Amino acid sequence: MVKEILKEADDKMKKAVDVVRQELIKIRTGKATTTLLEGIKVDYFGTMTQLSHLGNLAVADVHTLTVTPYDKGILEGIQKAIQTANIGLNPVKDGQIIRVPIPPLNEERRRELVKLTKKFGEDGKIAIRNVRRDAIEHLKKSEKAEHFSEDERKKGEAELQKMTDKATKDIDGLLGQKEKEIMEV
Repeated sequence: MVKEILKEADDKMKKAVDVVRQELIKIRTGKATTTLLEGIKVDYFGTMTQLSHLGNLAVADVHTLTVTPYDKGILEGIQKAIQTANIGLNPVKDGQIIRVPIPPLNEERRRELVKLTKKFGEDGKIAIRNVRRDAIEHLKKSEKAEHFSEDERKKGEAELQKMTDKATKDIDGLLGQKEKEIMEV
């Protein structure tokens, strides 16, 4: 029973770290990456559709993304969707494709992005602590119901703390790496 509780808590902690990783990927670092455009939805014949489903997203160079739509009639819609996505990008139609220049980040914007990464990190750590708290409560309830020893519960709690420390360390590593990327000129 203790192993099941620990396994479930470990899975939830790994998911929390993955959520932080996914949020950090979306943060712009001044370098072109197609993940900047992943969350954008375009009105395609009355249906909100992921941009990645409507065209080919590519990195032309370090400071430029390109979108090559499968249907050339949707160029205007894609351009409008990128502009209204509020990610600070200004797409330009260039014949049959859309070029999305990635402007360099100024110092103030870099600091804002670092604050944002720290917020995502703190949210992830809170989620991990909540998982730990819930697992400890589950262990205490199970100790009484399943009649396993207090020593087993304490070993489980110690193992849970190790998992919590590891997950927190993973998030700190992700934050440090992203902060370094953002502050790099």
